[in-house]
Amino acid sequence: MSSEEMKNLHLEERHPEPETKEVNGILMSKMISDNWDKIWNFQAKPDDLLIATYAKAGTTWTQEIVDMIQNDGDVQKCQRANTFDRHPFLEWTLPPPLNSGLDLANKMPSPRTLKTHLPVQMLPPSFWKENSKIIYVARNAKDCLVSYYHFSRMNKMLPDPGTWEEYVETFKAGKVLWGSWYDHVKGWWDVKDQHRILYLFFEDMKEDPKREIEKIVKFLEKDISEEVLNKIIYHTSFDVMKENPMANYTTLPASIMDHSISPFMRKGMPGDWKNYFTVAQSEAFDEDYKTKMAGSTITFRTEI
Repeated sequence: MSSEEMKNLHLEERHPEPETKEVNGILMSKMISDNWDKIWNFQAKPDDLLIATYAKAGTTWTQEIVDMIQNDGDVQKCQRANTFDRHPFLEWTLPPPLNSGLDLANKMPSPRTLKTHLPVQMLPPSFWKENSKIIYVARNAKDCLVSYYHFSRMNKMLPDPGTWEEYVETFKAGKVLWGSWYDHVKGWWDVKDQHRILYLFFEDMKEDPKREIEKIVKFLEKDISEEVLNKIIYHTSFDVMKENPMANYTTLPASIMDHSISPFMRKGMPGDWKNYFTVAQSEAFDEDYKTKMAGSTITFRTEI
């Protein structure tokens, strides 16, 4: 798509700006910021499982895999409710009558599976105190950026992304909800060996879902048959999940997510960034990336 076409596309779909406010230097929605004390003081339990990611890194996919493992591959059970009701999104607050993550989590019987996009330094401290298990999923920066850009276009609860060119700069500067991608993936990487954290990569999950799902099964201390494993691989594939209304967010009103602008389940493919970044943008991004990621032992693949 030419930059002119992308610019026109953007002008047609601008949405009213939701209010944002920084919490400890990290950009958040005002609703999160207003509720921050409650979120920070959330009481985790030892048998909680937390799925933590930067936005658009494979969260819903991982949630579906985990739910399938916990329910021994029972597809019907996994259809019991929407992703966002099965696994409370801890810090997310929605306008009534929709449930906020905190209320859902507090009402939910144990064992609970919860979701967050919080950077590591902002995770409610009770998770460390209770030694809850955490699965963190990371995705390469360029694909994350492209996915977050499209998500920001269709999700009315997120700030308008502006033009593609503008958004690339916004993302690099970390001026998006939940802050800098660079700090997020590094922060969680740095603590992974001090806690019960399974750190996974989106690209590995795409390349060999069986191997990565087996890691999750082991981490959850579960036993599943080969038959159930194959069923989970099938039901959590992109094409099947894209058609699953309990996982694809199509049950939310268009006033919150407008799938006609860009579907929630868009492509799910590593390397899609090549369809968006110009050569010059890509080179500038790589230079900036080297500076921001200097000194970290974490490595990403931008294609598989």
